[in-house]
Amino acid sequence: MNFNIDFVGNRKKFFIISASLLILGLLSLVVFGLNLGIDFKSGSRLDVNIGKTFVEKDVRNLFKEAENKAKQQGIKDINLTPSVIRTAGDQNEMAIARFDQTIDSKALPVIKEVFRSKYGSQVDIQESTVNPTVGRELAKKAMYSVLLASIGIILYVSIRFEYRFAIAAIIALLHDAFFTISMFSILRIEVDLTFIAAILTIVGYSINDTIVIFDRIRENLKNAKIKRFEDIADVVNTAINQTLTRSINTVLTVFITALALYIFGGTGIKNFSFALLMGLLSGTYSSIFIASQIWVVWKARDLNKKRLVPQTEA
Repeated sequence: MNFNIDFVGNRKKFFIISASLLILGLLSLVVFGLNLGIDFKSGSRLDVNIGKTFVEKDVRNLFKEAENKAKQQGIKDINLTPSVIRTAGDQNEMAIARFDQTIDSKALPVIKEVFRSKYGSQVDIQESTVNPTVGRELAKKAMYSVLLASIGIILYVSIRFEYRFAIAAIIALLHDAFFTISMFSILRIEVDLTFIAAILTIVGYSINDTIVIFDRIRENLKNAKIKRFEDIADVVNTAINQTLTRSINTVLTVFITALALYIFGGTGIKNFSFALLMGLLSGTYSSIFIASQIWVVWKARDLNKKRLVPQTEA
C-alpha cells in the first residue's frame, strides 16, 4: 500500500498534542504522584484467595476482627487496616489488601482463621513484605536500568547514524516512558516491578521502530540534494510513508498479543500488559510523529546556519 501523507507539514500539530499530554501527565504526577506498590515502599500485601465472591466492607470488617483477636493473643502494635483492597481472579474471588506497615508473621494464622470462619476452609493467604531499605534499593536500580539503556542507545545510534538521530531517538523514548508513567498516575494503577519490566520492553520496541525509519531516511539522503527545508521534508515524508505499512502491521500484531494478555492473563501480569499497551501506542506515535520531526527541525536549523555563514573569498 502506497501512502503520500505530509507528516512534516503537520509537525507542529503533533508537537502540540504531545506537549498537552505530557503537561497533563506532569500535573497528575505533581498532584497525585504514583500509586507505588510494596515493591517500592515499605509495607505488606496479602493475597486472600477466598474462593467465592465477597463484599469489600465484609473483608475490612474481618481484618478488624483479626486485629482485635491478635491483640488478645499478645501481638502488640498491630494494625490490620488495609490502605487499599481490590478484587482479582477470574470470578473476582480474590481480595488483594495492601498495608502501609509490615505485618507480624504471627498474625497470619489469626487472619486465616477469621476468614475461614466466614468463607470456609478453602481460604488461603499469601503474604509479600518489603522493608524501606529494599524498596529504595529497587527504585534506585530501576532508574539505573533506564539510564543505562538510554546511554547505550545514544552511543549506538550516534556511531551507526549521527548524533542528531541519537538525541531525537532518546527524546522520543523519554516521551514514551513518561506517557506510560503518566497514565499510571492518572488512572491510579499500582506501580510494581512488572511496570519497570514493561518500561524497558517499551524502550526496546520504540527504538526498533524509530531505527527503521531513521535507516530509511539515511538511505534516501544518499540520493537527495539537500539545499533547503523542502528537500529535507521530502526525504523524511518519503521515508515515513515507505515504512508506514510495516509500522502499522508490526504494532497491530504486538498490540493484539498484549491485549490478549491483558484480557485473559492472570492478575500478576495485568499491570505489565496495560503498560505495554500504552507504550506500544505511544512508541508507534513517537517514532512517526515525534522522533523524525525533531530531526527535521534540527537538520533544517543547521542548514540555515550554514547558508547564513558568509563564504570566504579565495
